[in-house]
Amino acid sequence: MKAYIVGVGMTKFEKPETRDWSYGDMVREAGTAALEDAGVRYDQVEQAPVGYCFQPSTAGQRAVYELGLTGIPVYNVNNNCATGSTALMLARQFVEGGTSDCVLAVGFEKMARGSLGGGTEGGGDFASSPVARHYGIMAAAHGFEMSPPTAQIFGNAAREHMRRYGTTPAQLAAVGAKNHRHSVHNPYAQFQDPYTVEEVLTARTVHAPLTKLQCSPTSDGAAAAVVVSERFVEAQGLGERAVEIAAQAMTTDTDASFASGTCIDAVGTPMSRAAARQVYESSGLGPGDLDVIELHDCFSVNELLTYEALGLCGEGESGKLVESGATTYGGRWVVNPSGGLISKGHPLGATGIAQAAELTWQLRGEAGPRQVPGARTGLAHNIGLGGAAVVTLLRR
Repeated sequence: MKAYIVGVGMTKFEKPETRDWSYGDMVREAGTAALEDAGVRYDQVEQAPVGYCFQPSTAGQRAVYELGLTGIPVYNVNNNCATGSTALMLARQFVEGGTSDCVLAVGFEKMARGSLGGGTEGGGDFASSPVARHYGIMAAAHGFEMSPPTAQIFGNAAREHMRRYGTTPAQLAAVGAKNHRHSVHNPYAQFQDPYTVEEVLTARTVHAPLTKLQCSPTSDGAAAAVVVSERFVEAQGLGERAVEIAAQAMTTDTDASFASGTCIDAVGTPMSRAAARQVYESSGLGPGDLDVIELHDCFSVNELLTYEALGLCGEGESGKLVESGATTYGGRWVVNPSGGLISKGHPLGATGIAQAAELTWQLRGEAGPRQVPGARTGLAHNIGLGGAAVVTLLRR
């Protein structure tokens, strides 16, 4: 049985503590928008996987109770930064498995300023942290400094890429400049100011070579998607709204993440490559068939690494690819038309579903000034250290 997205909604992503709202408020806003977009009532929803990272147990129930008290199963989902796409994957599985015809996938996060700075993700006990092995690889290869650990591991991956392939700081900065430029026309983006490559290069250094304008910010926000079966689409007359989830795969770490002792692999590049391969094989499509891509640019270097993992270019060629203009409007693909995590924002639990929302708008031709002309096939890529990578192929 096929699964379709028929409605999407999201809040504007905000800097923490700038808007007076609870996570229930933000889920009510995003969920209501998704239901209205689909023309579906909440009492038609049969199950709800709800993703978040920083809220307490059963926060999923507390959040969707803002939409109604219907007694449906609510699944609380946490998969680090891949949480949102994991909730979407569960929704697809419920529909494809025939257990439900209408599922609401939700992702949200209400964060504290600086909450990504600690990096242990394990209550302060580094040994029990889910990412202890990943940071151990980094420490062995590069040492451990005082800057935020997540920025360190990705910054060190950038240094490795520069040494190995000749990637330049300007090529890394080109990712940040592109994504900030894309977000100018996205009303949901946390940042909407354009920056030149030079401005990105000269911004405050977080962990060299990465500057502030190459790093995703701490964010508040929510996103939601209504996922339904083919028979629900037909019964409700939703064919004009429906975007097919044509293929989807999740992978986790294998020995490939750690055997090389490099940060390039420890940050999830092998997971991304494996998930993309599975999606291409199951769909019969490949990189050349894609029109628009939303990928996990938590740091500029990860966009470059993901170009290679998705097969947009050969190994080590990603710096030249972004520099050539191939991943922006007028190029071969438009990557992160929303502004990506760097400029749209990164409320962890919401990110994966926000990516799907952007692609849904693009494939329906509803993206306004940021519309990718003629977009029919889109791919979303969402990763979390610890680790999980989810790749989703949508088509119209």
